[in-house]
Amino acid sequence: MKKENPYGPKGWTPERVSDLTGETYLITGANAGAGYEAAKIFLSKGAAVVMLNRSAPKTEAAIKQLKSEVGTDAKVSFIEMDLADLSSVRKAAERVNAEVPQIDAFIQNAAIAQVATQKFTKDGFESQLGTNHYGHFLLTSLIFDRLVESTARIIVVGSGGHKMGFKRLQLDDMNFDKNYNPHVTYCHSKFAQMMFAYDLERRVKAAGLPVSVHVCHPGMAKTTLAQEESAGFIKFMLTIAAPFAQSAERGAWPEVLCATEENLKETAYYGPTKRNEMAGSVGECVLEESVLDEEQASKLWEYSEKETGAQWSSLLRYPASVA
Repeated sequence: MKKENPYGPKGWTPERVSDLTGETYLITGANAGAGYEAAKIFLSKGAAVVMLNRSAPKTEAAIKQLKSEVGTDAKVSFIEMDLADLSSVRKAAERVNAEVPQIDAFIQNAAIAQVATQKFTKDGFESQLGTNHYGHFLLTSLIFDRLVESTARIIVVGSGGHKMGFKRLQLDDMNFDKNYNPHVTYCHSKFAQMMFAYDLERRVKAAGLPVSVHVCHPGMAKTTLAQEESAGFIKFMLTIAAPFAQSAERGAWPEVLCATEENLKETAYYGPTKRNEMAGSVGECVLEESVLDEEQASKLWEYSEKETGAQWSSLLRYPASVA
């Protein structure tokens, strides 16, 4: 069912963002694409941005570019982190906890997509699931106390891909050893990431914690997400679709909305609402109901804890303890 856009015919735009001086935004994958554009919007409104990226040279270039566009006094800093390496995630979390006293929003923007052949992270996970879900799952657990202290928002950047693929978890073969497919496996990773987000939202609400969780998607935007390691067919399709894609800036709008807008709905999904939710005015989108399956979500939580060694607060055991 199509949602009525509460932000009017033109949808949500960054013009709605007021002064953000004194606020701090933590963003994964912020040196290019939608993450970079989100950082630019926050900085232009006076906020501080802490980037969590894997490439120091690319980040240094991005920071230089941001300061040339926003101003040399832009409050932007960098903590090196590779989501595909859990030891790197742990080191980055230590630095966040030591160096970032306040986090107003934590945006899980980084992702990889459409990896041509089955690859594995340093810890032995299928690369897309390992980067998109496990890395963020562990990082969130490690900085969760700081997020609670900060009454932060947690923003998970999902994908319309959660409506494709299996629309369920492949718990008997999470690495896709038997049926690897670049697109289906990517959709599975985003399905898992979003299922975690909605499960976390339920858990923090049940525990009465001052944290909110929001989910969005960028639509079809001109970013580097599915270019570097994509299969040849996917690259071809991206080339064909490129003229119809939004800019990376427009792709960033949904995550900025979730980080700044008041009165967001619970269990909602924000992003472009036109052209099969690939472009157009930003507002509330239609969510695939299967991603809200609490039984699967409980199994994913327990499975992810085991795989990553994440140790969450006992306050968040609901609803796993009653599933």
